[in-house]
Amino acid sequence: MSLRALYSLVTIAMFFALSVAFERRAYAYVDPGSGLLMLQAAGTVLTGVLFTLRRRIKSLFTRNNSSESPTAEGLNPESEA
Repeated sequence: MSLRALYSLVTIAMFFALSVAFERRAYAYVDPGSGLLMLQAAGTVLTGVLFTLRRRIKSLFTRNNSSESPTAEGLNPESEA
């Protein structure tokens, strides 16, 4: 793990730990529209992640044919020398 990734992980962990430690009671009202907005935001994030990782997800469900080697395509590495 690189030093930058470790630093980021420690920073996020400290943020959550401090958020829990200094939690206060919120005297607020959440209407149904707010819940729907949170659901929409979660769906948008999920869709964005799936779109970004679509090639990796597709590679999980497809097979690589071992017959598609360079020699099968007519590129014999021994004859190029």
